[in-house]
Amino acid sequence: MEKTIKLTTAQALVKFLDQQYVSFDGKETKFVEGIFTIFGHGIAVGLGEALDSDPGKLKVFQGRNEQGMCHTACAFAKQHNRRKIIACSSSVGPGAANMVTACADATVNHIPLLVFPADTFASRQPDPVLQQLEVEGSLAVTTNDAFKPVCKYWDRINRPEQLMTAMISAMRVLTDPAETGAVCISLPQDIEGEAYDYPEYFFKKRVHKIVRQAAASEEIADIVLKISKAKKPLVIVGGGAKYSEAGETIEKFCSSFNIPFGETQSGKSACKSSDPMCLGGIGVTGTSAANQIAKKADLIIALGTRLSDFTTGSKRQFKPGVSVVTINANRFDAYKMDATKAVGDLKETLTLVTAELKKKKYKSAYKDEIKTAKQKWSKEMDKLASIVYTGDKFKPMIEARDPRTLPEFHKLTGATLTQTAAIATVRRNIDANANIVTAGGSLPSDLQRMWTTDERYAYHAEYGYSCMGYEVAGALGVKMAEPKKEVYTFLGDGSFLMLHSEIATAMQEKAKINILVFDNCGFGCINNLEMTHGIGSMATEFRYRDKNGKLAGDLIPIDYAMIGKGYGLKTYTVRTVKELEAALKDSKKQKVSTLIDLKVMPKTMTDGYDSWWDVGLAAVSTSKSVRACRKEVEEGRSEARKY
Repeated sequence: MEKTIKLTTAQALVKFLDQQYVSFDGKETKFVEGIFTIFGHGIAVGLGEALDSDPGKLKVFQGRNEQGMCHTACAFAKQHNRRKIIACSSSVGPGAANMVTACADATVNHIPLLVFPADTFASRQPDPVLQQLEVEGSLAVTTNDAFKPVCKYWDRINRPEQLMTAMISAMRVLTDPAETGAVCISLPQDIEGEAYDYPEYFFKKRVHKIVRQAAASEEIADIVLKISKAKKPLVIVGGGAKYSEAGETIEKFCSSFNIPFGETQSGKSACKSSDPMCLGGIGVTGTSAANQIAKKADLIIALGTRLSDFTTGSKRQFKPGVSVVTINANRFDAYKMDATKAVGDLKETLTLVTAELKKKKYKSAYKDEIKTAKQKWSKEMDKLASIVYTGDKFKPMIEARDPRTLPEFHKLTGATLTQTAAIATVRRNIDANANIVTAGGSLPSDLQRMWTTDERYAYHAEYGYSCMGYEVAGALGVKMAEPKKEVYTFLGDGSFLMLHSEIATAMQEKAKINILVFDNCGFGCINNLEMTHGIGSMATEFRYRDKNGKLAGDLIPIDYAMIGKGYGLKTYTVRTVKELEAALKDSKKQKVSTLIDLKVMPKTMTDGYDSWWDVGLAAVSTSKSVRACRKEVEEGRSEARKY
């Protein structure tokens, strides 16, 4: 007769999580580090009791915002190349709903995120309970049904014994390189406390092996044939290069066959920036070096990338009829752009492709184009680093603007610091191996173009979902994953205002993070998008209402350093390059987290370089400028690849 142990559902869940491990390339790692939670109604006395009575080796982390703590968990998992996770639990109703955005973020980016939102009573006896969403068309529907479209796996535990099959399936998805993403296990609050005689073997140590499965030989042959016929191919390095730890393999591949490579946001720092074949970021937020060569390439070799619109320039970045080959662990991504595909582990598959191409003695037809493109971009980098606001005759990179903004901002703050010069200053003054974090807004655009590092995985961008508010929480997750390295998070004032509550968690955990708030009094990126498409400055600058009731009054000054000081951070306010250099130097000496409030002149971010982005601009408008921009949109669509 099998041995059993009587536990509540919540107790069994905790005991199971504590026994999960992964193995990759022969290295075994404990998979679940702990659980982030904000205890509230529906979770405190169920899962809370289990964690209080016997957490095992699981650590309990206290979040401040449910979305924020999930972003921290995502960043932690991503920085560990998906080999470790922190689960997240929430109260029923609003606490659960707050995690939905982060789950979508995780699924889009193929990051394992395990969430346990509390739910209403499975028995329904006390309905409607506190925080319950009542749907008249079906009493079976709760807030947690909102997780279904944004998760890779969803389940609800309506009986204690259902936990076993649910958690085995959860681990299957979380540890699958191709299918990983958010996993939601909904916990009705009465079921959390119900008991069941669980078989002891459910709690045995489980090692989930992440294996390197190469693509089929037929697919490898197809790719080798395509590459061998190409004269000027271009490699695109995506996030899959990090998770496969294939950076060095890609560098050797490109060096062997004289093939340049561009990087996506997720793929940046998988390979070294100093590599002779590295052209930097590609696409809408890419460099002129990568984008100009992309326009002439006769074959695109997409390695571990989702081929988003920012990477492909809305499918207009490449010349008409260009062939595409993909190597990707995910079959869905491998099929994109009608590619010749190889579905399998990137490192393993590319190694086999390299061997076959060497047999054919393949070499690209590039001569000096790669070197010339890199030299030209290097000069542009020097120019970007030297831009300083000089007064009324100053012409910013972004010409479309409210004529009041620059002089008004300068008068308000005394700033002469530009965004591009600030980024270059940070790069010069922080450790070479420091980790940086960024997400939505104009900063990822500038950083994909301007940031260089030879430290693998030191560039951490959330751009698959472009989720503003990720940056502070993400920096904490990166620091928790690599505590010995300095972490700097780059975010705009708009993102900071959206979500900065996990600063309190960083202080609690004594995890030093360095927060760089680029204050330009607005949502600068979207203001550019509006105004470069013929629209006015519509609710994107931070202004008071004017006498006509419009959001077009004076700029609103905010002291972000004071906010940071309230949290207990060491803070600085900088307006010039010299002040920024001094702040960065001093911040290195601090043991506590720091915040640098950079007063950065608006419109001083980088503009586009030889790329295009499709947007849904009005087809009918009374505005002459909008109509003119619409013609440009239609021209771009006519030249873009259709699928």
